[in-house]
Amino acid sequence: MRCAPSAGAALVLCAATAGLLSAQGRPAPPEPPRFASWDELNVLAHGLLQLGHGLREHVERTRGQLGEIERRLNACGAACGPAAGTASPPHAPERPLPADEAPPNDTLGSLQMQLKAQNSRIEQLFQKVAQQQRNLEKQHLKIQSLQTQVDHLASTHLELGMANPSRGKRFPKMAQHKDPAHNSSRLHRLPRDCQELFEEGERQSGLFQIQPKGSPPFLVNCEMAADGGWTVIQRRQDGSVNFDQPWEAYKAGFGDPQGEFWLGLEKVHSITGGLGGRLAVQLQDWEGNAESLQFPIQLGGEDTAYSLQLTAPVASKLGAAAISPSGLSLPFSTWDQDHDLRRDKNCAKALSGGWWFGTCSHSNLNGHYFRSIPRQRQQRKKGIFWKTWRGRYYPLQATTILIKPAAPAAAAA
Repeated sequence: MRCAPSAGAALVLCAATAGLLSAQGRPAPPEPPRFASWDELNVLAHGLLQLGHGLREHVERTRGQLGEIERRLNACGAACGPAAGTASPPHAPERPLPADEAPPNDTLGSLQMQLKAQNSRIEQLFQKVAQQQRNLEKQHLKIQSLQTQVDHLASTHLELGMANPSRGKRFPKMAQHKDPAHNSSRLHRLPRDCQELFEEGERQSGLFQIQPKGSPPFLVNCEMAADGGWTVIQRRQDGSVNFDQPWEAYKAGFGDPQGEFWLGLEKVHSITGGLGGRLAVQLQDWEGNAESLQFPIQLGGEDTAYSLQLTAPVASKLGAAAISPSGLSLPFSTWDQDHDLRRDKNCAKALSGGWWFGTCSHSNLNGHYFRSIPRQRQQRKKGIFWKTWRGRYYPLQATTILIKPAAPAAAAA
């Protein structure tokens, strides 16, 4: 590619474009493969786009300046030329142009042609860079999807491996106890719940294997707080897991313990052991506001449809009506097993997900996940809501439900 040295702006543009085009035209020598990170590729693509925009703006400014020069030259040529009907002064021969100097109009036209050619090449460069940016974004989405699948498979593999008694009893990411004697004293059995882990000195939150009385071992997410060890039984945060599941799925549990998941009704019942406990609900809206609630509960077994028993004051505070003096009992319902308190409607089918529905209007933290607030009110009512906090038609962004079983002495009292 050859560039004419007629203007500084044209030289800069021509050199930049020539380097890019020549690099595209010549095959690069083979090099060992190097995999750049997404951040590096994104920064490079963004830099190229910014460079292209800067070059284009410079071309537009230069084109405007040359247009103004052309107008002035044309005006000067008309004003400075001999008037009509006036004879030229005698003995005034025209000054011949030097051999290496072109007429002004020819020089101007040559500059304009060069600028048009450079502008066309820059437009092509814009299109190529934009296409590469789109390709990078698509690749990034694919990488994220594959990473999610890999994480899910890894967590499943580790959970299966931890069920083997010959392997470690902890999720590998968790820190091991520093006291070998304390660690060896527990090798013969697993803790019953996260609270027992807390009582034994564990203060780090994470994934642990537990074994409630009369239950096989299973993996749980423990949150260690100042008041004890809490077991996470539900988490919603990004809509990556479909919560519109049938009864058997809600009974056994589903999802990813490191992301969105439902622990399972049978596991929750085995943790409480029929003694009851405290339920904690953590809510977050799309403005960054958060709310945390705690209240006492009792959870029945499958023969009661895993009914959630609330005391009368708590049920009233949560917005329930027609409460008996003994409190309110809410069976769990799914679209294929309707146990709610509405005779004329299946709340789980009309809304979404499985929940302890009363009259379909108090709360549903397992509803449809919306990544933004829908405009239609009929759609919003199917989302994740907690009526007494943000209202019936506000779909929440994130929720977490935790449980801590009551101590035997407290339950007896």
